[in-house]
Amino acid sequence: MSTLNGQVIGQAHFATRALLDRAVAPLGVDFGQVLALNALTAGPVARTPLVRRLANARKVDESAVHEVIDHLVDAGLAQLDDTTEAQVSLTDAGHATQARVAEAVAGITARLYGDIPPAEADVAGRVLTLVTERANDELAGEAAQK
Repeated sequence: MSTLNGQVIGQAHFATRALLDRAVAPLGVDFGQVLALNALTAGPVARTPLVRRLANARKVDESAVHEVIDHLVDAGLAQLDDTTEAQVSLTDAGHATQARVAEAVAGITARLYGDIPPAEADVAGRVLTLVTERANDELAGEAAQK
C-alpha cells in the first residue's frame, strides 16, 4: 500500500497529464488551451472572469491566461466580442476541437479509472478535494499577507 502524499499525487498528475498532452498534441493545443476550450463549451464568457478563473485553477499569472486566449483567437478556435464587455466564445472550429479533446479525455478516463470500484473512487475524490481546498486556503492566506 502506498502512502498518500504530495509525491504520489504529483506522480499521478504528471503521468495523466503526459497522456493528455500526447492525445491533444495532434490537435495543435496544449494543456492551458484545453482548459480554456472546456471553460468555453457552455457559451460566451466575459474575458476578465474567465482569465481569473483559469489563472486560479492553474496557479499561474493572469498574463499567461491572456496568452492562451490570444493563441486560441489567432488559431481560429475562439473569438472575441467587444460589443459590451469583452466576451470570449468558441468558433465552430473551436467546438470541433473541444469535442475531440473531450473524446480523448473520455478514453483516458475510462482506461485509468474505469475498473476502480466506485466506493474507492468516491473516497479518493473526497480526499483530493479536501487537499485542494486546504492548499488553496493556504495560498489565499499567503497572498493576503503580502
